[in-house]
Amino acid sequence: MAEKVSGPASYFPSIEKKYGRPISEWKELIRGSGLSRHGELVTWLKQEHELGHGHANALVAHTLQEDRSAGSP
Repeated sequence: MAEKVSGPASYFPSIEKKYGRPISEWKELIRGSGLSRHGELVTWLKQEHELGHGHANALVAHTLQEDRSAGSP
């Protein structure tokens, strides 16, 4: 039985379906934006890429958490 996805990643299938880009591409855009704060990244995704607030928030939260985890010893 497949494990149930929770948290920000639970939004990923609907983000890919609605906006037509894979999650990896969204994460590259976020990381290449030159922005670093959660709120400014969410606002940028909403304004520049017309994402809804929940989708933008999920992408940013997951990406920043990934980056923090990668930087941990």
